[in-house]
Amino acid sequence: MKTSPILLIHGGAWAMPDDAIAAHEAGIANALAAGYALLERGASAVDAVEAAVAVMEDDEAFDAGRGSFLTRDGRVQLDALLMNGENLRTGGVACVERLKNPIRAARLVLDHSPHVYFVGTGAERFARQHGMDLIDNTELIVPRERERLMAFQKAELVGAKDTTFSGPLDSHDTVGAVALDQHGHIAAGTSTGGTLSKAPGRVGDSSLIGCGCYADDESAAVSLTGWGEPIMKLVLGKWAVDRVAAGASPEEAAKAAIDYLYARLGGHGGMILLDRKGRVGLAHNTPRMAWGLQAEGRVQVGVTRN
Repeated sequence: MKTSPILLIHGGAWAMPDDAIAAHEAGIANALAAGYALLERGASAVDAVEAAVAVMEDDEAFDAGRGSFLTRDGRVQLDALLMNGENLRTGGVACVERLKNPIRAARLVLDHSPHVYFVGTGAERFARQHGMDLIDNTELIVPRERERLMAFQKAELVGAKDTTFSGPLDSHDTVGAVALDQHGHIAAGTSTGGTLSKAPGRVGDSSLIGCGCYADDESAAVSLTGWGEPIMKLVLGKWAVDRVAAGASPEEAAKAAIDYLYARLGGHGGMILLDRKGRVGLAHNTPRMAWGLQAEGRVQVGVTRN
């Protein structure tokens, strides 16, 4: 008996300005369409997650792929993770600078390597050996982000406080997706360009198993966005799916996880959760979170407020 497929995605949880909402909603709608079309044709949850995330990586509205925030030295460094809940196969890459779609490199690791994680030039070499083209880092940079970095660094020079991790959350636009396929399996993926003016080589939660992403058919699939350091310290993705395994609904687990993030470490972020029963959960404690959901006969796209 076939399961009714579901695709749930997010486009970041942060203080999104009004003039960015339309672009985020359009990008999420495009990602839903790409991923759900595969699910309708019987493709796997992994296929759908990869496709949806790749669309958002190609969309300059998001902090993933082209259009990502720049590091302190003016480059783009990307991280991504993809996890299959059916067998726990996982692929991750971090600090890559010459890959257009790090989520596709993560898929190659998942499918073709006995290892789980590659970083930097090793990740790029692995991707190239398995058919991906390498690009110049400048192809990932857009004028908006050069201007944003210059303004940030000029403010630092005159003594402005860096509120990236403690203020209004104006640089947390990670993307992610979770899916349930017709075969009853779930998967999750997360991709990011990190935070504005981050130190080169810094890796956040997004590509770390159990932190920014996790999937297990016996519990749930999760993708997170937000302030990575507290999320990593709490291994918050695994914390949430374990609550589902213990009997909580995804909605309950997502809310509890975000509450725990703030109560324990003062962290801010957002989370999407999906289990094999098709139950979904979404929670955030940032001013806004962009998200989308598609299921049989149902499509929702929006930017929620707190």
